[in-house]
Amino acid sequence: MSSDAAFSNTVILLTRNGMGSGETELQHDLFAKYLRLLIESGSLPAAMCFYTDGVRLVVEGSPFLERLAQIQEQGVRLIVCATCLNYHGLLGEVRVGAIGSMADILEAQLKADKVITL
Repeated sequence: MSSDAAFSNTVILLTRNGMGSGETELQHDLFAKYLRLLIESGSLPAAMCFYTDGVRLVVEGSPFLERLAQIQEQGVRLIVCATCLNYHGLLGEVRVGAIGSMADILEAQLKADKVITL
C-alpha cells in the first residue's frame, strides 16, 4: 500500500469492542490485525472516533493501547465519547486518546472526505 494521502482525510468510527460482530475473541483478533496493517501501510486516517462499546478499546486493560498510542503519536486524532465513557463507568480509565463530545465526533465527520465504520 502506498504511503500517500489515501487515508489522510478519512475518519474511522469504532462502535464495538473490536472489529465486526462476532465473538469478542474474533473481534479483538481482527482489530489487532487491522491496527498492525494500518500502521505498516504508512497511510493513516485523520481521526478515529470511539463511541458506544468502542470506548472499551481505549481504556485500562485494553489489549490495543500500545498500537493506538503509536497511531496517536503519528498525528491521528483519537476522539473518545465522554457520554459513553460515563454510561459505562469508564470515565477515569482512558489511557489513550482525548475525551470529547458528540459535537467533536460530528465535527471530525463533517471535515472528512470519507467515513468508515468498523
